[in-house]
Amino acid sequence: MKAYQKITIMSLLILLCFQQNMTAQDSLSLVKPPQKPLFRADPQRATMLALTFPGFGQIYNRKYWKIPFVYAGFGGIGYAVGYNSKWYNTFLKAYQDFTDGIPETNSYEEILYFVDPESYDDPVEDAEAIAYYKEAMLRRVDYHRKYRDLSYIGVALWYIVTVLDANVDASLFNYDISDNLDVAVVPVQMPLSGTGVGLNISMIITF
Repeated sequence: MKAYQKITIMSLLILLCFQQNMTAQDSLSLVKPPQKPLFRADPQRATMLALTFPGFGQIYNRKYWKIPFVYAGFGGIGYAVGYNSKWYNTFLKAYQDFTDGIPETNSYEEILYFVDPESYDDPVEDAEAIAYYKEAMLRRVDYHRKYRDLSYIGVALWYIVTVLDANVDASLFNYDISDNLDVAVVPVQMPLSGTGVGLNISMIITF
């Protein structure tokens, strides 16, 4: 084989290798980096976080706009607990001081004036007035005790609501609510025995 033929063959081989190398580099440059996997909420984990601390389930579900509502609910019910507890203790102490017969325990004076400022007379000596004030204070004691207890129940109920909200949010997080839903009703021929003729209706749901 002549020298120029060898040179020609070597040149063709080098050119082919170069083209293959370029093709490989181009194919590598088109490879996209791996995408971050989509977040899929776990209902069990969301529920456990919500049980651990109010609002954690909503944070896990990435429903950050619900956090103010969660704590506003607890704040409002907590205020009701504190308000009714304060007045319950105040009227209970006033009733105890009013009925113990000890002059030095007179925390009831301000309360009695508050109950009926126009007819209050210190000291209270009339039997009818004593019975009236006792009944009035007992009514307020029962009233604030009732709503204090209801407020505690409200705290528990609101806590359960936040847990259920986190669970439902996580369960429906990846639920398909797109418009790609279709229902089609089409006739289908189904032969009947003996006649060879028949007609049926088929419903196809696509989602």
